[in-house]
Amino acid sequence: MTSVRTTPTLYLIPSNLAEGEPEQILPASTMAVASSLRHFVAENAKTARAFLKAIGHPLPLREIEVTELNQHTPPDELPALLAPLRSGQSCGLLSEAGCPAVADPGSALVLAAQGMGVTVRPLVGPSSILLALMASGLQGQRFAFHGYLPSTTVERESRLRMLEAESRERDQTQVFIETPYRNLRLFASLVGCCAGDTLLCIASGLTGRAERVTTLSVARWQAGPEPSIRKVPAVFLLYAKRQLAHRHP
Repeated sequence: MTSVRTTPTLYLIPSNLAEGEPEQILPASTMAVASSLRHFVAENAKTARAFLKAIGHPLPLREIEVTELNQHTPPDELPALLAPLRSGQSCGLLSEAGCPAVADPGSALVLAAQGMGVTVRPLVGPSSILLALMASGLQGQRFAFHGYLPSTTVERESRLRMLEAESRERDQTQVFIETPYRNLRLFASLVGCCAGDTLLCIASGLTGRAERVTTLSVARWQAGPEPSIRKVPAVFLLYAKRQLAHRHP
C-alpha cells in the first residue's frame, strides 16, 4: 500500500489513458495519494481538476491548487512551481494521459526537484509506451522511444529510414508517437518508405473501449485497408529484424 510521506515529496501521478472510470485503470494506492494532496502541477488545470473530481478527491475543487507547466513554460518559472515543497508540503505532478515526465513537459520539473534534493516518488499507473511494446510481440529487450518525429514529409521519411536501419543494425524496436490528427500522415510515410518485411505495430485507444493493437509487415499494411486511427491516440513501433510467424489455415 502506497502511503503519503511526512517529508515533502513530489509524487508523479499517472492518469487514465482513455475514457472510463479511473478506478478501472489506476491502483487504489495511487488514487489515495492523489486524494491526499492539495497542491498539483499539471499541463492543463481544467483537465487536472476533472481527473481529481473523477477519483473522488475530498476537497472542493476551488480549494485545490493546480499550477500549469507546459512546453512554453520558461525554465526560470520552475522554482515557483516547487514552492509548496520548499514550504514543507508535498505536491503532485499530473500527466494529461498516462505517466508524467515521459513524453511530457513534467520532466523539467522533476529535474529541478532532484536538483533541490526533494524526494521524488513515481506512482504506479498506465504507460502507453510499455503497454504497446508488451502487446506488439516485437523486441522487448532492446527498444528506444523517440517521441515525435518531424512534421514535414521529407524530414519525417528521412528519419524513418534512419530508424529502420538502426533497428536492423542494433536488433532494436523503435517506438514513437504522433499528434492524433497527423496519425494517417505518419502511417502513409511508414508504408511508403520502409521495407516490405519490416514489422510495424500500431497500438491505438489503449485501455479504452476501442483498444486495438496490430502487428503486421509493412507489405501487409500496404495491401490492407487504412487503419482506423484518425484523431485517436496511438503508439507506433517499428522493428526490422525478426519475421512475423505465418498463420496456419
